[in-house]
Amino acid sequence: MGSPPVPIDIRQLDLDQITAALTDWGEKPFRARQIWQWLWQKGCRDFAGMTNLPLSLRDHLQERFMIRGIVEDKSQFSSDGTIKNRYTLHDGYKVESVLIPVPGEDRYTACVSCQVGCSLTCSFCATGQMKRVRNLDQGEIVDQVEMVNAQALERFGHPLTNIVFMGMGEPLLAYGPVMQSIERISAPDGLGFSPKRITLSTAGIAKMIRRLADDNPKVNLALSLHAADDLKRDSIMPINEQNNLESLMDALDYFYQVTRNRITYEYIAFDGFNDSLEDARNLARLTHRFPVRVNIIEYNPVEGVEMEKSPIDRLDAFAGELTRLGVTVTVRRSRGKDIDAACGQLANKD
Repeated sequence: MGSPPVPIDIRQLDLDQITAALTDWGEKPFRARQIWQWLWQKGCRDFAGMTNLPLSLRDHLQERFMIRGIVEDKSQFSSDGTIKNRYTLHDGYKVESVLIPVPGEDRYTACVSCQVGCSLTCSFCATGQMKRVRNLDQGEIVDQVEMVNAQALERFGHPLTNIVFMGMGEPLLAYGPVMQSIERISAPDGLGFSPKRITLSTAGIAKMIRRLADDNPKVNLALSLHAADDLKRDSIMPINEQNNLESLMDALDYFYQVTRNRITYEYIAFDGFNDSLEDARNLARLTHRFPVRVNIIEYNPVEGVEMEKSPIDRLDAFAGELTRLGVTVTVRRSRGKDIDAACGQLANKD
């Protein structure tokens, strides 16, 4: 006599697969749509809570399936209002996401993770010091959004206005689950969140940027640039050795021509490394082929990394030179530095 089948996570199935399973059990197909709504619109993580289903069906679902939701491990609260959350996954690994509230601008952003660790080893990033363990699945990504949204409503009385894939991991190397999660986050039978308020950030993988353009999920794209010449970028971002600036600019040009979606360059200013007026002019030359916004970011200290943030006067002169050259620039002051929640600091530290 064989052992009973091991339950699988029902969120790994699409609607047609759930419908087929229920039909095999003799259930009406409309029940699958009800289950789908519980899973992706209402955030239900327990079959017993699906109260418009017959008790017998709920029991059958419990026997055959599971829902592997993430569990809050701890939250840390910054003096500037930023909240860093750490979650435990079903296999014991942990990931982090961040709520960044800017009440004065009516903006509440969730920064979510897509991988446990990261394989790209960017020299300035704490996550890059961790090895990549695995990709998150779509449910684990959507759970982060739902839980940070609930946190924003509870603490600030306001839902999320923006979602950025800028947490742990490289989204274009977790392409399948990231695209599935974006579809669930933005679908009318999901969370109904506008894709125009979702930004996917990449360290720069040219062929995957082209694939993203062809799939066109209508999200915004941010390139973690951080240096405007190949020699400097190679030295801090090994991914640039296979994806140099020329290939990235070609891919971004293709992305813009196909989608007309917004492109942003994220540029961390490092003292004496990439913050000179010459660096600004090199950067300006990379903004002329398609519309680009440049976000200049204060560097956040990472243990074991010798690079330091650019002084305010050099950073302001750098931004001023870009503005003089006609580049749209925003200087983004770091949020959540005191709880290691700022850009490049997510590393599951206790």
